[in-house]
Amino acid sequence: MTISPSLAATEAEGERVVSLDYGLASTMLALGVTPTGVVSLKNWDEWVAEPRMPPGVIDLGTTAEINLEVLVSIRPSLILSTPFLAALDGKLSAIAPVATFTIYAEGGEALDRSYIETLRLAEILNRSNQARRFLADADAFFDRLKERIRRFSPPPVAVINFVDQRHARIYGGPGLYGGTMKRIGLENAWNGQANYWGFETIGLERLAELDEGTHLIAVAPLMPSDVFSRLQESPLWTSLPFVRRDRVSTIPGVLMFGMVQEAMRFAALVADKIEAAHR
Repeated sequence: MTISPSLAATEAEGERVVSLDYGLASTMLALGVTPTGVVSLKNWDEWVAEPRMPPGVIDLGTTAEINLEVLVSIRPSLILSTPFLAALDGKLSAIAPVATFTIYAEGGEALDRSYIETLRLAEILNRSNQARRFLADADAFFDRLKERIRRFSPPPVAVINFVDQRHARIYGGPGLYGGTMKRIGLENAWNGQANYWGFETIGLERLAELDEGTHLIAVAPLMPSDVFSRLQESPLWTSLPFVRRDRVSTIPGVLMFGMVQEAMRFAALVADKIEAAHR
């Protein structure tokens, strides 16, 4: 069931709140609330990295196989979920009230929705003042990066994840990476399609369609880990303008399906690479 803010605020006072989504868990931490349990906690450091999850939080299993017995044993007062897990709503609502937050869906921008849903989550958790301060700080942070980047008149930027030696996810459209790039004043070199998650899977040959001045940024993890050394043997790869001009950078992994904190981390890492390229 969907819960009302007034009921939720009362129930969340004990802060026995569990999150079935990394972005919502990260936002809880930004609001000063530590989740009691988080899905796929053992992979948090790999996919989220920052902020660090405090000790004592319970791992609820994977999103594909949530451990309902552990969830029941926690006796949560509130479960945070997303439409991605809608099929479980019946089982979850039998355990505790469920609040569903929509960030990734048709007809909206992930970063804009992250702001909206942060405020809604804060109201439920009785943390509205903290949310307003957090989002004001985020806006100021993005504005500083935008001004910093503007001084370099950067070229278009393409952001990818390697899927394997022949394929990559390239980011744009309404997703978090694309929206963050726009927010800090970067032109996205990828004008092709992107789903509402914010990416399109392409063959590497399509990178030849990018503007010749493009700066390519690859987000870890690199798949396979030695992908760049292998690509040096590829005539296609070595002929790409951004490769010839040494405009290829890598950044640590950033949760591509996150919320405002992840957008800030992504923006900072990209800005650092843009600045380094112009030193």
